Amino acid sequence: MPGAVRAGAARGRGVGPVSASPAAAAAAAAPARIAVQRGAGDVLLVRLAGRWNLRAGLPSTQAVEQALAATPAPQALEFDASGLTAWDSSVVAVVSRIQALCQRREVAVRGGALPPGLQRLLALATAVPEKADARAAAAPPFLARVGAAALGAWAGTRASVAFLGEATLSFGRMLRGTAVYRGRDLALVIQDTGAQALPIVTLINFLVGLIIAFVGAVQLQKFGAAIYVADLVAIATVRELACIMTGIIMAGRTGSGFAAQLGTMRVNQEIEALSTMGVPPMDFLVLPRMMALSLMMPLLCVYADLIGMLGGATVAVGMLGQAPMQYWVETRQAIGLGDVALGIGKSVLFGLLVALAGCMRGMTCGRDAAAVGEAATSAVVLGIVWIITLDGIFAVVTNILGI
Repeated sequence: MPGAVRAGAARGRGVGPVSASPAAAAAAAAPARIAVQRGAGDVLLVRLAGRWNLRAGLPSTQAVEQALAATPAPQALEFDASGLTAWDSSVVAVVSRIQALCQRREVAVRGGALPPGLQRLLALATAVPEKADARAAAAPPFLARVGAAALGAWAGTRASVAFLGEATLSFGRMLRGTAVYRGRDLALVIQDTGAQALPIVTLINFLVGLIIAFVGAVQLQKFGAAIYVADLVAIATVRELACIMTGIIMAGRTGSGFAAQLGTMRVNQEIEALSTMGVPPMDFLVLPRMMALSLMMPLLCVYADLIGMLGGATVAVGMLGQAPMQYWVETRQAIGLGDVALGIGKSVLFGLLVALAGCMRGMTCGRDAAAVGEAATSAVVLGIVWIITLDGIFAVVTNILGI
């Protein structure tokens, strides 16, 4: 609580208030300042004067630092606060800084002349020692940051490859019939990744098909080729957009859910409990999620194809005045079984990537609540990056092969 030294107003009987002198008013409004004086007996006297206000800024302690570093070094430091006219927590910060400087140089501090309220605040400030990691560490050099990032990327790559190997071994045990998991868990994950995902898949793919058709119609109408809106929507949806958008939706909806579920189990030490009981966590937790998403993604992709073309038909019929049968015939002529198979094949791999990203981040999650949120966020980002990267590889390969 800020204290202040204020000039009192004397009142006489029947006499008005006596106003303070201009010199006293100027001294009360003077800014905060620090004066250093070398006294007798190797004592350094630090005078605190003026009006100390945190908003006005803190005065520099450079003069005190220079005096403490002088030769011969002072044996003690005393404060003189008789010139303080008003103060708040700013003077506490400055006095604490000076005390820290004296402590490093082994100089005794005598604070008996400080105001009583300030002495109590300083005692409270030093009652509990500061944590070792309370202050932010200095930023490392640029090359050190680059090296740390490279090492982190290499460690993450090794962890991803190791997790992929363990998942492959678990899948092999499933083919041999030796994997340990419950069919009921698989059915629940299938329901969550299939039927419960239909509303968001429907909305997003319908809007994407509608947007692609609208943008294409605006441009194609300039050349009198509005009929080819059906071709544009069908090819883009079947080969690229349906599987990509569905994969991104599942990464944000399901991949993050997998990471949060497994991360919470890791925080509660349920995964270690499974290992203690002899149940492989990869079989019991990861394998059902990978199987469910791999089975549901192709079905969701086919459904997304139909919904995306329905969105395109909405624009073609409602905006361009095309007949529904005309749009359907043009769509059938634009795409073939190879285009549909390409989109479905990519969706299977996208589902595997989303499941791997979510389960890997969940299984390697930290031990606190904040780590669960970080794992969920990382699973979404990693899943989307893998999907886009794999789709780019598919685009290059199919172009080379002429598919």
